[in-house]
Amino acid sequence: MSKATRATRALDAAGVAYRLHPYDYDADAQAAAGGKGLQAAAALGIAPARMLKTLMAWVDARAVCVVLPSDRQLQPKALAAATGGKAARMMEVAEAERRTGYKVGGISPFGQQRPAPTWFEQDALAQESVFINAGQRGLLLELAPADAVRVLQAQVAAISRP
Repeated sequence: MSKATRATRALDAAGVAYRLHPYDYDADAQAAAGGKGLQAAAALGIAPARMLKTLMAWVDARAVCVVLPSDRQLQPKALAAATGGKAARMMEVAEAERRTGYKVGGISPFGQQRPAPTWFEQDALAQESVFINAGQRGLLLELAPADAVRVLQAQVAAISRP
């Protein structure tokens, strides 16, 4: 497994401190219930609130990247309202992979091929550090959530529910 990805290179270029954490990726984890993130949290022995998942969505006709804790569900109406749009929906897997250049299960908000505006769940900022995909299945990076928001130039809002 390579430890250098577009995501880690983007963080290196921004001068952000992070730690890498490899884990045994389970391709069969139930994605619909946040299963891949919850499985990764269990593999590393961390609270699910610290394990953030990256989702790609559409708000009206605009692509957006969404980062939220793995134990929470995106609220499309809240996302649409936060972005000033009318409706939000999840992006199809093939389109998310084409836009980001990453495979589902390894999508990182950092170093995407076609970056989209990023929205970050405000509750994640309460954590001292969070874990976010490093751009490769089975590889996570740990960093301060404020650093992630700064590098991504993300907007912060309440866009999910438990």
